[in-house]
Amino acid sequence: MTPQVDFPHNGIPSNPIIACLTMTLGILFNVVALIILIKAYTRFRRRSKATFLLFASSLVVTDLTGHVVSGGLVLRRYSTANLTSQDDPTNPDSPCHFLGGCLVFFGLCPLFLGCAMAAERCLGVTNPLLHARLVTTARTKIALSMTWFLALCVALLPVFQLGDYTYQYPGTWCFIKVMDTKAKDLTFVILFSGLALSSLALAFICNTISGLTLIRARLKKNSSSQRFSARSHDTEMVVQLVGIMVTSCICWSPLL
Repeated sequence: MTPQVDFPHNGIPSNPIIACLTMTLGILFNVVALIILIKAYTRFRRRSKATFLLFASSLVVTDLTGHVVSGGLVLRRYSTANLTSQDDPTNPDSPCHFLGGCLVFFGLCPLFLGCAMAAERCLGVTNPLLHARLVTTARTKIALSMTWFLALCVALLPVFQLGDYTYQYPGTWCFIKVMDTKAKDLTFVILFSGLALSSLALAFICNTISGLTLIRARLKKNSSSQRFSARSHDTEMVVQLVGIMVTSCICWSPLL
C-alpha cells in the first residue's frame, strides 16, 4: 500500500498536457479574436463602436499576455519540478511571488475591463449625447491605463508586506495565501475578492440597465431607420458584454 501524500509539493504531476493544452487554446482563441477586432476597428474607427472595440481589443491583448506569461511560468515549473521537490510552501521563492502577482494582475484586469466596457455602453445607451461629449479615444486610453495601473497596484501589495503569495496544490502554481492567514493576509484576500466581486456586480447592473433600455426602445417602434441601425449596434455590443459577464461569473465566482 502506498500512503497518500498530503504535502502540496510532493507528487507534482510530471505530465503538463492539461496545462499546455489550456495555454495553447487560450492563445489561439485570443489571437483569432484580436484579428477580428482589429479588422472591425478599422471599419468603425469614427463611430461610437470604436470605443467599445478599443476596450475589447485591450481585453483580448491582456488575456493573451496572461496566457503566455502565466502559462509559460507554469510549464517552466513543470519542467523543473520532480516527484520529490523540496520547496518550502511556508517560504515561497521569487518565481512564486512573480507568478502569483501575474495571476492576480491578469485576473483582475479582465474583470475591471469588463466592468468599464459595461459602464461605457450603459452611458452610450441611456444618454447618447452625454456619451458623445465625454467619451473620447484619448479618455478611453487614460481609463485603460488607470485600469491596468490599479490591477498592478493590487498585485504588488505583497511587496509592501500586505498579504503573501504561496504555492498551491499540486505545487505548479502560486496564488494568494488563504490558509493559516494573518491579519495582513486576510486584508489582502478581502481586498482582492471585494474588488473582483464589485466589478462583476457593477457590470451586471450596467448590463441590466442597458438591456432594459434597449428593450423599451424596441417596443416603442417609432424610431427612424438610422436610429434603428444605431440601436442594432447597441444591442450587438450589449449581447457581447453579457457573454463576457456570464463567462467571468462562471470562471471567477467559485474562487471569489
